[in-house]
Amino acid sequence: MTRDEKWLLDEKYLGRETPEYFGDKRRLATGEPLAYVIGWQPFLGLKIYLDSRPLIPRPETEWWTEGLLKKMSGSERPTVFLDLCAGSGAIGCAVLKNIQDAQVYFGEIDPAHEATIFKNIRGNNLDESRAHFGIGDLFQPLKDLRFDVIAVNPPYIPINRELPASVTDYEPARALYAGTDGLDIIRKIATELRAYLTRGGTAWIECDSAHAEAARALFLKQEFRAVIKDDQFGVPRVVEVSYS
Repeated sequence: MTRDEKWLLDEKYLGRETPEYFGDKRRLATGEPLAYVIGWQPFLGLKIYLDSRPLIPRPETEWWTEGLLKKMSGSERPTVFLDLCAGSGAIGCAVLKNIQDAQVYFGEIDPAHEATIFKNIRGNNLDESRAHFGIGDLFQPLKDLRFDVIAVNPPYIPINRELPASVTDYEPARALYAGTDGLDIIRKIATELRAYLTRGGTAWIECDSAHAEAARALFLKQEFRAVIKDDQFGVPRVVEVSYS
């Protein structure tokens, strides 16, 4: 029995080898990601459901989100937070759990993910009264709102890059690819960000490690302060942008 098969058996079937379990084993054998077969992914102590098949939250995203939470916990005033390109809503849910006075907005282009985000809020017993939604292209549905902190895990893979079949065959291309250099979405965020970030605010934008410096340059061009932060593997992963 492989490690994934054992995890599947223990987590989804409570150790019982039912016919459904053997069906799910066949799904694993075809290369389908374990998180989709089980139906959820752990993320900073949360159970993140994946009913609408959003991008599966990665350990690298979990890593920098934890760092962002530590920074946010030192704030002396209530925070208005935006999880942009929210997908499953994992980042925003982590903020709802850990930052007790934060008002958390979820921005997502695919309306199918709204129900999944709601499930993740309710399924983890988070405060639904502090959660708000904007369904549409990037900032467009958020209108005149401004945010103290914005976190973004956008599509950033160059379209000609080869990825494992377990990714390309199962995860949404819309959440992966962003033009020939992988910067199409980040480029748009950089040009629009000033209208949505408060003075003194910060934005953390995950990016492709090979294009991290180019991503940073997009924000410098818009006269933000911007630094690159490495992930737990020492790989450039996030551009931290500040507006002073």
